[in-house]
Amino acid sequence: MTDRWDRDAFKARVDGVLHGFLDEESRHLLAIDDTLAPVAGQLRNAAGHGKRLRAAFCYWGWRAAGQPDSDALLRAAASMELVHAAAVVHDDLIDDSALRHGLPTAHVALETALSRSGRPRVRPAARSLAMLVGDHLMALAGELFATSGLPAAYLARARPLWAALARELVAGECLEILHTGGPPDTGTSLKVVRYKTAKYTVEHPLLIGGLLAGAGPALRDAYSAYGVPLGEAFQLRDDLLGLFGDPRHTGKEELDDVRAHRPTALLAETWRAADARQRERLRGVLGRRDLDDTHFDDVRDLMRELGAPQRVEQMIHTRVEQATRALDTAGAPPHARRALRDLARQATDRVH
Repeated sequence: MTDRWDRDAFKARVDGVLHGFLDEESRHLLAIDDTLAPVAGQLRNAAGHGKRLRAAFCYWGWRAAGQPDSDALLRAAASMELVHAAAVVHDDLIDDSALRHGLPTAHVALETALSRSGRPRVRPAARSLAMLVGDHLMALAGELFATSGLPAAYLARARPLWAALARELVAGECLEILHTGGPPDTGTSLKVVRYKTAKYTVEHPLLIGGLLAGAGPALRDAYSAYGVPLGEAFQLRDDLLGLFGDPRHTGKEELDDVRAHRPTALLAETWRAADARQRERLRGVLGRRDLDDTHFDDVRDLMRELGAPQRVEQMIHTRVEQATRALDTAGAPPHARRALRDLARQATDRVH
């Protein structure tokens, strides 16, 4: 790969690494017992979608530190996508989400596969299997990173950050669970965003790429100054798309966040601006399992009436500006700054 950033070519390279790695792991499972076929299938499917943003941030964390293109680094960067795949399987399981990318989520697909066998109690079995698939994907992320082909001394520089990545990802998921159903609060929602998504999506991959490359403290500080606000903007866009996006593009159920009463910034901003009567309207729908299109339209109308989507859009804009300003102080080569600006747009100016 030249200094020109070609997103499609990069995605194809990462897809090739992931498909080959997960196909091999699936064969290992089937060699143990062929009844593991549904589990092996979910492993193969787990990383079948995505824009490969996390791998790209890791790659450009390496390149911005002055290192050249490297197939070994690409394998290490691809491990970030397995972290994401693990998080998605666990998140869908926790939220009991039925769809992801327009397809059945892992636990739903496993329930369908098990039901064909005629065995009893397929739902709890499917959920247990999905949990184990997510656990195994996280372990496989570490394996792909460790066997990437990079020198051991390079890997040792970045390995401690893996502990922080896992700790903060788990903490963010726990915070969302603990605050789900609670009083909406924008500060709390942004903290969940930061730890559940923002850091492992942008900051940690960038820092891991930088540490692998031997980046100094000043460059790593610039990565964090870019990565945290951009990661927050990424998730804020996701929250907006959840209610105001086209489900044909998002591939998710529109009312998931409202039905689960999750602590999103969009809901918190709506609640903050609402009067007593409007809050009562919200209470009538939050957490209900029987929501229909009428409820959906009512919630969206209320959010628009109170200006919540516009305020979340402003949060996104502010954070993207903050992130791109940080690039100017990074001391990275021009081609790396261009790529990171392009990635900032790709992460936040999207329809799915």
